Amino acid sequence: MALHTLHKYICLFGLIVQIVWTSDQVTLLNPPEEPVPDHLLDILYSCDEPATVQLDCVVSFETDTTSTILLRRWSCVPGHRKVKAVALNFPDWLVYRADGIVPDSQRVLSCVLLASVRYSGLDDTVESPAAQDAATLQPKDFFGRPVKQHRLCVPWSTEMLQTTKALSKKQCPMERETVHLLSSVFGSTGETFGITKTLEPYGSEFLEHLRVEAISSPWCMFSVWIFVTRHCQEDLCGLLYHVDSHNNYVTPTLFLQKSGKLHIQMDGESHGSSAFAPTFKVPLREWCQISVVLRGTMVTVSVVCLNKEQRTAYSVVHMLAHTAVLDDTEGYFGIGGGKYIRGVAGYFGPVIYYRNRVPPHSMAEVAVPDVIRTLNLTGWLDACEEFLLEMDVKISGYFLKAQQETESETCFDGLHERMVKYRQPSQSQCELWEATVPHRRQAAKLAKFLVFKHGKRRASLPAVGRALYSLSLHKLSRASNAGAVRRILPLLLQAGCLADNQALHMSSVLYSAGLGVQEQPNKAWLLALLAAQKDERLALLRLGHLHQLGVDGLPTDPDLAYAYYANIAQQTTLDRNDPTPEQTFVEAVYLNNDKVLNLQTNEDHHLFQWLKLEARRGAAEAEQAVARMLFWGQQGVSPDIKKAVRHYKRGAVQWKDPTSMYDYGIVLLQGHGVEKDIPKALTFLKKAMDQGFVPAMNALAWYYEQFEQDYVQAVQLWQQADLLQSPEAAFNLGVMYSGGLYPGKAADQCMAYRYYLKSAERGHIRGAIHLAGIWTTGLPGCVNRRPSDALLWVQWAAEHNGYLGSVLRKALDSYLKSDMFSSLLYYMVAAESGYSPAQFNVAYLCEQNTLHFLDPSFASNCMWRYYNLTLQSRNPDTYALIRMGDLLYEGRSDGQKELSSAAAMYTRAAVRNEPQGWYNLGLLAEEGYRLPLSILIDLGLSELYLADNSLLLSTLYKRCRDSEDTDSYLPCSLALFNVYLQSFKKDYGAAIKFSTAVAVVAAPTIVMIIGVLRRHFLSHN
Repeated sequence: MALHTLHKYICLFGLIVQIVWTSDQVTLLNPPEEPVPDHLLDILYSCDEPATVQLDCVVSFETDTTSTILLRRWSCVPGHRKVKAVALNFPDWLVYRADGIVPDSQRVLSCVLLASVRYSGLDDTVESPAAQDAATLQPKDFFGRPVKQHRLCVPWSTEMLQTTKALSKKQCPMERETVHLLSSVFGSTGETFGITKTLEPYGSEFLEHLRVEAISSPWCMFSVWIFVTRHCQEDLCGLLYHVDSHNNYVTPTLFLQKSGKLHIQMDGESHGSSAFAPTFKVPLREWCQISVVLRGTMVTVSVVCLNKEQRTAYSVVHMLAHTAVLDDTEGYFGIGGGKYIRGVAGYFGPVIYYRNRVPPHSMAEVAVPDVIRTLNLTGWLDACEEFLLEMDVKISGYFLKAQQETESETCFDGLHERMVKYRQPSQSQCELWEATVPHRRQAAKLAKFLVFKHGKRRASLPAVGRALYSLSLHKLSRASNAGAVRRILPLLLQAGCLADNQALHMSSVLYSAGLGVQEQPNKAWLLALLAAQKDERLALLRLGHLHQLGVDGLPTDPDLAYAYYANIAQQTTLDRNDPTPEQTFVEAVYLNNDKVLNLQTNEDHHLFQWLKLEARRGAAEAEQAVARMLFWGQQGVSPDIKKAVRHYKRGAVQWKDPTSMYDYGIVLLQGHGVEKDIPKALTFLKKAMDQGFVPAMNALAWYYEQFEQDYVQAVQLWQQADLLQSPEAAFNLGVMYSGGLYPGKAADQCMAYRYYLKSAERGHIRGAIHLAGIWTTGLPGCVNRRPSDALLWVQWAAEHNGYLGSVLRKALDSYLKSDMFSSLLYYMVAAESGYSPAQFNVAYLCEQNTLHFLDPSFASNCMWRYYNLTLQSRNPDTYALIRMGDLLYEGRSDGQKELSSAAAMYTRAAVRNEPQGWYNLGLLAEEGYRLPLSILIDLGLSELYLADNSLLLSTLYKRCRDSEDTDSYLPCSLALFNVYLQSFKKDYGAAIKFSTAVAVVAAPTIVMIIGVLRRHFLSHN
């Protein structure tokens, strides 16, 4: 009997606990499929203690914001489950179309109904939901929503507003008849690189009708600002021209002649083209506006040149024998150089095209555009001209002085001998021309030194500039912090004025980064333009980067960026065919990657010595590695082409290695580091081909095409190599098709394009450049214009330049020697040129700030700038994503956190399976930040996770734990365990409290029952 009673009590206790655990409940019984007005929603709910039932609507917008709207709230009394009917009262902007009374809203991405049972805490705060249920609604788009029938008297002002087009339909974007073909300044080197622009038809039927009507009788105006630095070296140089789909110059075409006169060409329908040349000339080193106005058969050309306070104006009216024809959507417009013409050497300012009108134009009112005035090019050139004149006088004076001292040495008079003997002080021999202001004394000393040592011929102004730049670098290398930059920067500027373009670029970098000097973006831009216009490679790369992203206040212009990138990309192909010690292979080394850093070596390093030992023992792979390091300057080894050739020869002759045979054959064929020997080169190339080495097959084909003109044999070999995925073979076949050299076939540009595309995708630099050249203008009937893709290809090719590699190598070598300031300086040079790994390394150095060699304020700004720039690349390092997210989370000096941006950074890292990204997103969610729907979609999660934070946290930490990074397993597992613990505490906290209370109350009774049973059991015994 006693055992039965005990079992009864235990079952009753379990039943009570079960009831407690399952008493909190809420369920949406009949949610609608979309937000509709006056829907009657049934909600099933129950609670254990007095609580609150709350119905919310969680709305996510296109702008990544989330809004929670309270729909209803009522009390829950403990007891049996109940069903409550609630009339849904959604906001009008979510249900109806905007009409002037109903406000317009941002685009809604998702809508979630969320019902929850909530308990109040001790301080009357609302705790986490004890139970909840969610339903996803599909919001309607703008035109799918009904119009609300308002039951009120509409004011007259609102009724008039409802009749406007703004509320009846979505507006088309505003279209301008004024087209800014160039809104910045372009530094033109005078080569075949320029800006390509195309125009689209108007979207407005009215404007498009006017444009089509004006094709046969144009009524428009073109305005070009130009600063010519050198007369045209060809018969004609490009200013502004229009090329049609048949590659013909059409209306309007403006060229500059050798004499400085303009050459203007117009195209007609049936009479062909006509050209004329005004009698006036475009002067050198003055900003000039060239305007061309078309009014049917009348062409008005005017030139206004501004030089300080002087204004020179010319104008001429020319009557055409035919009406000009201008279809501005046909073909493309070119500014500067192009495929078929070299550009004007100098600087192009704003270029404006007034499509369907001729604005009021007075030559007396022409003013320099703001962008030119801000640049202040003429101010720099005037100051530089004065400095050049001063230095030229000093060099001439020192040369005469050196001659006089030489003559005095041959005729050493007795008076001078007596003065030396008795050490009598002589009067100063300094001339007036030797007087120098303090900040120019170093340049004067160098000029004097070079004159007395080498004579006037070798002590030219450029030679003084190079010496001054070398001295500046030496001083910078000895500096331990940024404080020395302010003292050295004047030397760099003087070296740049003396024609050292590397000094101009270095100065531009310092002004842009603010390293040791105040940031001056405009001056940095000016110095980069000066260097780029003189064909400085890294300056061209920098300007391409600036206009690709619109950095430092410059306008984003992909076509202008392409012009700069295309120049250095072309130089890259030439540099690779002419390797020099100043070039080094470009290697993307990240300073946080210890594995790659450990692979860096040099001529004295044990790793390089071990490879040399293995090469001597006959290891072909080691021989190849040593030769490659020496030839290209890889992995920290200084370039030494002659030594590399010796390793190529040993691998080819002794080890019979096909790779070494090919490399040795190539250097023999081109004469790199060894005397050119074509017969021997062919021997080794054929041996390599016989062993199946595909590049050797391509090289032999190139020989047959270049030296033997045997196109049949060349094409056969290239086709075989192409089938084996050779990038060079695909490129060369494209060249054959393009030039009409393919045996038995006419020129085929479409087929050439396909082969260029194939070679570029296989990693061929010249193939990428040719592909980009086609994409920048398009190929009628074959491929449309793709300027953004063209820009990416030439950028990729440009970033393989060996001179960029040399700067990166200096930066890495300095880092390995613990010279952090020099490493930062060189990495900044590459970073400001847009090279993403260098940008990362600059930010990383500023973050580490070893021995506090940087001011903390500068280090912080440096991290913000360069981590942010790193993220603009196509494949940024995940560490940069995490660190940028941390910076956004911590906020700037004002302490304002940017949680949404931080979450976006962590998300980008998480989708690349970076565990730290998943972990940080979990921390944000734990802190109460609601991840927007767009982030959930990127993470592959549905909108239902918006309603269940515990489920979201467990999912985030699970993905963090299950990543391939073993180091993240423990912290992610602990975070996941904490989520489970908190969830258990939330779900079963009330039951645990109740069970504890029951246990305390029932404990004496249970003890008494056990005592009775024990006594009863003992009595039986």
